[in-house]
Amino acid sequence: MKNQSIKKNLDWSCVIIYSALVILGWLNIFSSSLSSPDNTYQKQLIFIVLTIPLIFIILAIDGKIYEKYASIIFVVSLISLAGLFVAGKTIAGQRCWYAIGSFTIQPSEFAKAATSLALAKYLSDSQINLKDVNRQIQALAIVFLPVFLILPQPDPGSALIYSIFFVVLYREGLPAWYVLTGAAAIVLFVLTLVIEPQYVILLALVALVLHYFKSRLGDRNIVLSSILFALMSGFVLSVSYVFENVFKQHHRDRFNILLGKTVDLKGIGYNTNQSEIAIGSGGWIGKGFLEGTQTKGGFVPEQHTDYIFTTVGEEWGFAGSLVVIGLFAALLLRIIYLAERQKTKFSRVYGYCVAGILFTHFFVNISMVVGIFPTIGVPLPFFSYGGSGLWGFTILLFIFLKMDANKVNEW
Repeated sequence: MKNQSIKKNLDWSCVIIYSALVILGWLNIFSSSLSSPDNTYQKQLIFIVLTIPLIFIILAIDGKIYEKYASIIFVVSLISLAGLFVAGKTIAGQRCWYAIGSFTIQPSEFAKAATSLALAKYLSDSQINLKDVNRQIQALAIVFLPVFLILPQPDPGSALIYSIFFVVLYREGLPAWYVLTGAAAIVLFVLTLVIEPQYVILLALVALVLHYFKSRLGDRNIVLSSILFALMSGFVLSVSYVFENVFKQHHRDRFNILLGKTVDLKGIGYNTNQSEIAIGSGGWIGKGFLEGTQTKGGFVPEQHTDYIFTTVGEEWGFAGSLVVIGLFAALLLRIIYLAERQKTKFSRVYGYCVAGILFTHFFVNISMVVGIFPTIGVPLPFFSYGGSGLWGFTILLFIFLKMDANKVNEW
């Protein structure tokens, strides 16, 4: 009866879209690594096959177990991240993996699901009110604890994904100024890299003055506005120091190339330039499966991982790219729809975390590949090569689908 209930209540739309993305991902990995001597596409096929029993295990576990043990799962995840500093394997300058023989596993890929569960567990408490400062600190601690362990690996791409939790928290009552402050900081940071700091400060002053006079008389506060201006000015003046002394050289190079301040098509900008060439050469309908000249020539490094979408663009063209983007959009919209109809706050919050994480990966990866975002190593869900990534995203999604299938038993 229980198995029949799962079959009946499981959202098969998400399952079908997920399967389509995994299959299309493997086909593009096959194409991009066909001439590779390390049998990448064969390894990915093994990862995909092993995903099947993983899904059955996730669906077989009682949905309430994920809520009951969310805190324990989160703590175990933090321990696995901290353990990397002692027993982690360094690859390409990053200490992000545990090595078991020739097999490696990246715990940060699983930490996203663990953090989502922990945050959903915390916010589902009926006593939680995110207008309270203490509750805000506790909620933000759940988000930042894994970030503080991931950043020093260093893995800024994985750490960046956690910014989407602010949107989830805002959805659940976090004051809007948190999100607005983050957005303003990003805008001020980028502007300061493009134009002189004094002009950015002047723009900030004009914006604050306009906001002050557009506000109602009762809402005007000259002291608060002055403090905001002082903080914004201090932040702008600190950008140069942070950029030159905190960012690593390759991060600075990528930002400078993105902002048009440096042209280095043979060095740090090589990947992005070749990616753009490959995607552009695909035209409307692409060159055909296994017919991509940039792909077959190996011009785009890491094409089977972070740059897998270049294969889609070159061999499947604009039409194929649109299909892939459409599948991701359909999956995200379906998850949001399912999240909204959940009967428990825990399931709803977790659903929004799932949608947010998948969206951020999708958006950043595509933006990175087409040259409108710096290259920071963010994989495309279900497409990029790697067992940890595939399993991490699968766990993230199917835990939610299990919760959704179980909602008929909720009150």
